[in-house]
Amino acid sequence: MSEYLIGAGGWAYFSVAGVHPLVSYSRAFDFVEVNSTYYQVPPLAEVRKWREMVPSSFEFAVRAHRSVISLTKPSQKSNALVAFDKAKQVCAALRAQILHIHVPASFRLSRSWISDFRDFISSADFDGLRPAIEIRGVRSSKLPPELLELMRNYNMIHCTDIAKGEMPAYDSDVLYTRLFGKGTHNIYQPTDEELKEVDSRALSTNSQKIVMSFHFVRMYKDAARLKIYKQTGTFPKVTESTGLASLQDVLGEDAEFPSTKQALIDNQGWKLFDTNERKRIRVGEVLHRLPDKTYLNVSEVIDSLESMLE
Repeated sequence: MSEYLIGAGGWAYFSVAGVHPLVSYSRAFDFVEVNSTYYQVPPLAEVRKWREMVPSSFEFAVRAHRSVISLTKPSQKSNALVAFDKAKQVCAALRAQILHIHVPASFRLSRSWISDFRDFISSADFDGLRPAIEIRGVRSSKLPPELLELMRNYNMIHCTDIAKGEMPAYDSDVLYTRLFGKGTHNIYQPTDEELKEVDSRALSTNSQKIVMSFHFVRMYKDAARLKIYKQTGTFPKVTESTGLASLQDVLGEDAEFPSTKQALIDNQGWKLFDTNERKRIRVGEVLHRLPDKTYLNVSEVIDSLESMLE
């Protein structure tokens, strides 16, 4: 394997005072997925500025505008090709090698749609770009054979979420995975063990290039955790403290009170805290031990857990 890139879906929320978010992001990571282009194509002048803000070795991947897929009917193909051409221009300005194409779960993968998609793809000039196609709502083993054949014939990367155990339907020289995890949408924080499993699954593909695009709700922190693990063999802590002090830090971020035990579990249980310097567990594992009542503040939660551990 020659490359292993770790990053996240965008830089807008990577905040460092006095520094442009993309500049500060590029100091921490060497890859980013441009997620906003799925919703609106930015002016090329702005895109060129992005490229100028980052090191020459920094890599972008670009999401094609959603109209590229929604306009694949023959009567709309010309509009889809225009949208595709705009995505290519963004890729060229960023020197991006991968163009992500999203097929929503609402699409029926009928023979008619596959035929229209084949006609569209055969008309599109990828001009050296690698398309990474993500087909939502259908497991790899359930994809229509004729669609798989089309994807292989056009050297498409099958993009899946390997954090959910969804491996690509076929081997490729590039693995491109968008990580959302096992929660509702992206509300999830992977444990150290789950990140190790993600790494193991990626390496098992024998791809020459692995690209990890994190989309968990704490994508920057979780991407950094995997990157540090790959560099040092050890996962970093998620807080400055350990034990119940760490749990208090996590709950103190945004837990709302008064709150019932179940509401705390529902809203905070997906997070991690540091039980000691080398071990993290999910907050819900501890909150389940609480007496079933309404809590007025974080201190009351911690006091209740302390009394149980005495």
